[in-house]
Amino acid sequence: MIDFGRTPFTVIWEVTRACDLRCVHCRADARPRPDPRELTTAEGYRLLDEVRDVASPVFVITGGDPLKRADLFDLVEYGARIGIPVAVTPSGTPLLRRGAVPRLKALGVKRLALSLDAPTADAHDRSRQQRGSYAWTVAGARQARECDLPLQINTTVTRRNVALLDALADVVTDLGAVMWSAFFLVTVGRARESDQLSPEEFESTFAALHALAARVPFAVRTTAAPHYRRYILQQAARARRGGQPPRSTALAGVVGELPRARRGVTDGNGLVFISHTGEVYPSGFLPISAGNVRRTPLAQIYRDAPIFRRLRDEARLGGKCGVCEFRRICGGSRARAYAVTGDPLAEDPSCVYQPRKLGETVARETDAGHPPPRGRVSA
Repeated sequence: MIDFGRTPFTVIWEVTRACDLRCVHCRADARPRPDPRELTTAEGYRLLDEVRDVASPVFVITGGDPLKRADLFDLVEYGARIGIPVAVTPSGTPLLRRGAVPRLKALGVKRLALSLDAPTADAHDRSRQQRGSYAWTVAGARQARECDLPLQINTTVTRRNVALLDALADVVTDLGAVMWSAFFLVTVGRARESDQLSPEEFESTFAALHALAARVPFAVRTTAAPHYRRYILQQAARARRGGQPPRSTALAGVVGELPRARRGVTDGNGLVFISHTGEVYPSGFLPISAGNVRRTPLAQIYRDAPIFRRLRDEARLGGKCGVCEFRRICGGSRARAYAVTGDPLAEDPSCVYQPRKLGETVARETDAGHPPPRGRVSA
């Protein structure tokens, strides 16, 4: 098993913030033109050498739109040549033209990840604020299928589209994806608090995803919702108590040439994010810089930076996350805790579960005449 204290499971490099879309939930608040402070090609090669040396099983080139970088194919080719398992997440724009996807496949990309937020063009294009984005995305997905490049579909889950997930799953099936990743909104960048799901809506969405995962031909995972792992384990325990076999919703394994982690990968704990200017963050949704790869090697930042060390220390977690029996496989979204409270170690405000230890404390305080804290109990 990977030691997350030394080796991140996933490394993400935001090669640019340039993008021709204006997504309503964009964490990066992307702009059409590249930032002149972006890492150069030479700096990119040096970073890729460092990524290889940390031996992360998953490496993602993202943006913005990676296709807005003129040297994208050179970077991909170099990364694949030195043995990095490269995945790329281009945007649904005309740059995803015929030929781009097969070229990425030929250069050694292991997975293509495309974003779809709704099962219809009108709804998706509204969220991306660009007419035609749905059609370009679907065309790119079909290119991936034609050249046998494993496809992942990413969906940002908000109040705008949570009722559409069943229909969207049918589209994901039709496109031949190997993975569907549900990105639960974190209110950074352009994201609005009004689009954020309530804790109860998180739980009902987990139920919907869990039911879907039992019948669809692709794997289902969540991003910025590590408590989905808690939900899966709870449902498996319920099934066993009822004498039924648990649904097949594996938390680990290999999907489309890339592995899934055996434990939760969360902000700074198995995950590291490098911005277009070289700043290193625990994730793209947790904007606390730990250093810059222009000055400090990536491995040193990940292993030794104080913010990363704190995020990996379970004893520092606050509120109910700190006493939760699921904290090792979940740990809560540190990005959402920071976005809501300003403290990345606070309890995840999107979780309804009341840990057993907290429940015991509540019972004792209630018996002693003290009012119990607010919170919902999830079985």
